[in-house]
Formats: sequence, C-alpha cells, structure tokens
Amino acid sequence: MLKRAFQIFFIFLGGTLGFLYMPDLIRLLRNDLFGLNEVVLSIIGMVFGALILYLSTAWFMDTIIVWVHKGEELILKIPIIDFLFGMIGMILGLIVAALLSQAINIIPIVNVVVPIFLSVFLGYFGFRLGFKKRDEIVSILSLGKLNKDKTYKKEQVPKYEHKILDTSVIIDGRIADICKTGFIEGILVIPHFVLEELQHIADSSDTLKRNRGRRGLDILNKIQKELDINVVIYEGDFEEIQEVDSKLVKLAKVLEGKVVTNDFNLNKVCELQGVPVLNINDLSNAVKPVVLPGEELNVQVIKDGKEYNQGIAYLDDGTMIVVEGGREFIGHHIDVLVTSVLQTSAGRMIFAKPKLLEKAL
Repeated sequence: MLKRAFQIFFIFLGGTLGFLYMPDLIRLLRNDLFGLNEVVLSIIGMVFGALILYLSTAWFMDTIIVWVHKGEELILKIPIIDFLFGMIGMILGLIVAALLSQAINIIPIVNVVVPIFLSVFLGYFGFRLGFKKRDEIVSILSLGKLNKDKTYKKEQVPKYEHKILDTSVIIDGRIADICKTGFIEGILVIPHFVLEELQHIADSSDTLKRNRGRRGLDILNKIQKELDINVVIYEGDFEEIQEVDSKLVKLAKVLEGKVVTNDFNLNKVCELQGVPVLNINDLSNAVKPVVLPGEELNVQVIKDGKEYNQGIAYLDDGTMIVVEGGREFIGHHIDVLVTSVLQTSAGRMIFAKPKLLEKAL
C-alpha cells in the first residue's frame, strides 16, 4: 500500500513537472519539426515527465520504503510529550526562518537558496531544542501556577526558593517535623522519579525495605495534608540520566533550588557540582548540645569498641562515645572526661576516657 502511494506520488510529481517545463525543453529541441500547438506539447510533456520520474525512481523505491518504515518505528518510540514539544520547537524555528527570509528577499540569487537552508536548519534546531529542553519547560509550567499568585517583587524573590526532597530524607521522616517548626521556607518539590523509587521500595519483597518505603509515603501524605507548606509534584523526568541522585542534581540546577538530603554521598556530589544542599544530619548535629574537651559526662558503657580496650557508650540523642580504656566497665555507668570531638556530615563522635583513670594518673 505504501509503495503504491509513493508510485502515485512520483507519477503526479513527474506529470506536473513535465506539464510545466517539458514544452520549453521541446521548443529548445527544434519545435518546428513537430508543428504542435501549446496544449498538445503540455500533454506530451506531462506524459513523458510522469513516465521518466516513475521509471527513474522504480529501482530505489524499495530503499525508500525501508527508510520510511525505520523512520516510522523511530517516531513511534518517542514519547508523545517529547514529540509534541519537538514539534512546537520546530514550528517556532520555521517561524523564525520565515521572518529572516523576508529580510533577504531583496538580495538576488541568495534569496532563492538561503531561505531553504534557514528553513531546514532552524526547523531541525527548533525540534531538537524543544525535544531536549522539555523537562525545563515542564518545570516552568508545573511550578508557574503556584508561583504566579506570589506578590514578590523581582528583587525580593529568593534565589533558592525550591527545596527538592530526595528519597532518603523522605524515608528518614524528620523533614516533616522540621517543616512543622517553620525552619524550611519556600516550596517543597517532590520529583515524580523520587515517588517512583519510593513506590518501588514499598513494593519490595524485603520486609525492611517495604516498611521503609511505606513510611516514606506516609511522611509525604503527612506533609501534604497536615502541614501548612507549599508542596509541588514535579512531573518531568531526565530520561537520558539513569541515576536518581544525578537527576536530583540536574533538577536543582534547572530550578535553581536546593537539594534536601541526609545522604552523605549525594551531599558530596552536590558540593562538587556547585549545587546548594541542606543536609538534615548537619542540622541535627548543629542543634545537639555542645560538648567540649575536658567536659565531664556520665554514660553507660554498653559494648566494646573496634580498637583494643575501647568501650562504646551513647548519649540520649544517639551520639556515639568512644571510651578509651572503657572495656572493663561494660554494663556500668561511669564518669568520663571528653578528650576530643569529631563532627562530620555523617554524624558526631566523641572520644573520652574514664575519670577514674584520670584520677589514678
């Protein structure tokens, strides 16, 4: 069917070209030998043009059909939203090409070739631009409705207004309490690919993972329904990027927002790529009671440490205390003196030694 349609197309195209230009060619070839009028020459030209183009394309007709089928398969694989944005970009490119072509119509010769080149180049460029920048456009459309009601002046709009949640911080759950206190301002952005990852975890066959995923979904419901904070579900995706963490970094760059996480590795990646990040662990460490070297604490040594003769204890907030020489005090409450404090994004660690040993010295 497709082959027959192409054959009919080439016949009509050849007949049209022959009808328009073949009479002039026949006149060039000594029209006086024929003695034919204009109408007959046009009909002859139409017949010969259709026949010539039909015969000349017959040998590569199968190749044309193969390429058409490949193009059809390629188009069918493109998501409809990507295709629509690509077509919008192509239309805009053709409009720009038409406007530029009007400006060069007064230049001879150039006005014939350049408009064709501009139409092809800008049409293709517009399609690629619309196709590749679809996520940015979707982000503007999805967030624009919420932002249009704001009455900020341009110079008053916070640069990092959007706070983008990652999977780990949602499962952690402390973000809901932080939002409740009002320490998080702006708009909470929950990417759709993060929701998909949460759903995948919640459907896991592993009980622990399944419970963590369901906890994350419950936290999101609590944030949306119970807290007075703007929440936006970002529907876009970066299909050329596979890793969720990389998608979060890309989204933060697009929205000029901050990534909210408690993932140590994601924190480092954001810092390397210049993306602002809010680490929940950093906040937790910042609000913990300050412990200084030389300060005295009363702790219970509950287990031995990794190194020889070490004991491990914990504060009420979960901070680990490494007690040098505390192995013999396992199971007992003892007074210790803080010797040093190590604080990182992964948490805080306190090193101490028993006060009894200090007195003995």
